[in-house]
Amino acid sequence: MKTPAELKYVKSHEWVRFLDEETALIGITDFAQDALGDLVFVNLPEAGDGVASGEVFADVESVKAVSDVYSPVTGEVAEVNEELLENPALLNEDPYGAWLVKVEHITDTEELLDAGQYEAFCKEEG
Repeated sequence: MKTPAELKYVKSHEWVRFLDEETALIGITDFAQDALGDLVFVNLPEAGDGVASGEVFADVESVKAVSDVYSPVTGEVAEVNEELLENPALLNEDPYGAWLVKVEHITDTEELLDAGQYEAFCKEEG
């Protein structure tokens, strides 16, 4: 399992890459994509939509099931990764390169974990 040290993580298996203090990219972790299996569909919010820390903002569908994706931050969707709508498998191929949304005006964050804390959590869950 890959867990890049520069990212922050949440226990619902999403990652956050802060671009500055108020802007971040959000995606699903390697652990999540591995557990889900081959992803075949992604349902994303639209630019301008609000997201709230700890709340569902998207879902991903694999050959196994549909799973909710939770926002680790509160803010406004500035951009969605349109590539994923055409090719959801990018999340399986490169979970840390294939971000879901870019969020701006971040005002709140869920309890964020560093890479070591997240790896320890996954081992407990495993």
